[in-house]
Amino acid sequence: MLGKLAKWLRILGFDTFFDCSANDEELLKIARSEERALLTKDRELAAKGGYLVMGKGLENQVREIFQRFHLTGEAKPFTRCPVCNGELKKISRKDAEKLVPPLAFKMATKFSVCRECGKVYWDGTHMVRMKSLLRNIGLKEVNK
Repeated sequence: MLGKLAKWLRILGFDTFFDCSANDEELLKIARSEERALLTKDRELAAKGGYLVMGKGLENQVREIFQRFHLTGEAKPFTRCPVCNGELKKISRKDAEKLVPPLAFKMATKFSVCRECGKVYWDGTHMVRMKSLLRNIGLKEVNK
């Protein structure tokens, strides 16, 4: 239910566990043992120990989570892999050349690679949309 929110919390730099195949008890156990906040749209799960996300739409949900958990000033955008949650490390253009498509290499200036899954990221045209969303939720534009 909150996969898009989980992806964006990762993009914003927050260590975010997401597993849509886990049942309620597994999620509660993980949240407790790893001292995580359990975000859900499921009222029953929220009653057992999760936080019920009320917002509709990604921007409203991110604003809600930032307010509820006092995250303003804590975000470190573009430091985590939105796919696996691994930490990203910057790599040089030279190292990126063999890892990205030729057009991406030609157009981009900054590159990162996930330390866990090896996925490579660069500052493509999608960054304009992503930075726009960051501004819409009240975060200053980042220079990553």
